[in-house]
Amino acid sequence: MRDTTVNSKRILVGVTGASGAPYAVAFLRRQLGDVYLALSNWGRMVMREETGLQEDDLRPLVQKVFSDKDLANPFSSGSNTFDAMVIIPCSLTTMAKIASGIGDTLITRSAMVALKERRRLVLVVREAPWPTNAFENAARLSRDGVIVIPASPPFYHSPETLDELIEQFVDKVVGALGFEPHKKWREDAL
Repeated sequence: MRDTTVNSKRILVGVTGASGAPYAVAFLRRQLGDVYLALSNWGRMVMREETGLQEDDLRPLVQKVFSDKDLANPFSSGSNTFDAMVIIPCSLTTMAKIASGIGDTLITRSAMVALKERRRLVLVVREAPWPTNAFENAARLSRDGVIVIPASPPFYHSPETLDELIEQFVDKVVGALGFEPHKKWREDAL
């Protein structure tokens, strides 16, 4: 288990079956406090396909791994506090369920808890193109305070490798959660 005495934030990370598992891995490697992981079945499959990693490979990066089927989980209740939740990657279906108030899995139910308790919720949506209802769902969630970040990596740092591109995008997610990102754009101009 990791030492988290410096960072005391409790973060729940949800991984769904959308493409983008390398973003999730890069985020988990940041070790931003007490991190708990909820994996959907499709999230596990995409994780294996895109990164070659299994659930056991992720365990050293988090406090605990939960099944998305576990609705008896403490994160399903508002009485179990957490500081923030990020769903990375987030499928359009997961975003639609959250926008519609459907909490039928640990990931969607925990997102509903984040909404009702006014906790920080970040959705990293990795699907394209978007149908009209996806924009409507994102707008509804944004009005409710959710930060919706389409997985569109930045190029202004002139990344030379795929890993650098992923890390630069994860910096945006880290910043959205209220942590200091590794690198700021044009910090030298200040």
